[in-house]
Order: sequence, then C-alpha cells, then structure tokens
Amino acid sequence: MEKPICPKCENTKVVKSGILGGRQRFKCKKCGYHFTVNKLGKSIDKYYVVKALQLYIEGISYREIERILGVSHVSVMNWVKQYKIKAPENYDYRPTYKVLNHTELVKFMAQKENLTDTGMLITELGDKFMIIKWERFKNR
Repeated sequence: MEKPICPKCENTKVVKSGILGGRQRFKCKKCGYHFTVNKLGKSIDKYYVVKALQLYIEGISYREIERILGVSHVSVMNWVKQYKIKAPENYDYRPTYKVLNHTELVKFMAQKENLTDTGMLITELGDKFMIIKWERFKNR
C-alpha cells in the first residue's frame, strides 16, 4: 500500500493511529489531522453513467436501462438523484428502441419507411448501436 497523503495539508509525513470502523486511521505529523483512507470499492465506468442518464432523459424506464446496459436500476436511480436529472414529462410520445450491430444498422437505415414520420436518435453502446424512436400516440 502506498503511503497516504493528508487531505487537509497534503503532507506525506503521516503515521498510523489505530483502526476506526475496520479502516486504518492515520495522523498527519505536520498539522495533527486524523483521517482514514477511502475504502476501495467497485466503481462503474463514467461511460455507463452518462449513457444511463441519456437514456433516462429520453424516457426509457430504470428497468429497461438495466436490461440494456447491464447496470442495476438502483444505481441508475441513485445517479438520477445525484445529478438532479429531470426527465421531460411529455405523454404525447412514446420511445421505442432497438439495439443493433453495425450491419443491422446499415440495413435499417437503408429502408425508407424507417426514416419517415418519426423522431430518431442513434447512440453507441460499446460495439453496438441503439436506435431510439418516438412515435406519437394515436388519438382515437
């Protein structure tokens, strides 16, 4: 383990000072500040955080985002709260999506009926592509 740095004065001269909550506690020799090092845990690549938030803003549900990205829906909810994201409330449109590889995307875009009377967003998902389409609810 590399020697920790004091978060208050950024001095490298620190000594061990007991254990607190199962984590090593340190004391800075310069300023006398007690601190513990951050626990190393699993972190999710920021790419997935950004994609999850984009999909949420586009109107896709937490559980659908979980299925698409493989990230827990609870994590997505926490990111939405953390970044204070508000999804637009527009009930006139319904998003549908498809996940395609490059060849399938080219074939999809070649068909003219797929490009008319709809709004569409294409985003990258690793080695695949996601098409989000908005279709107007039909008035009866």
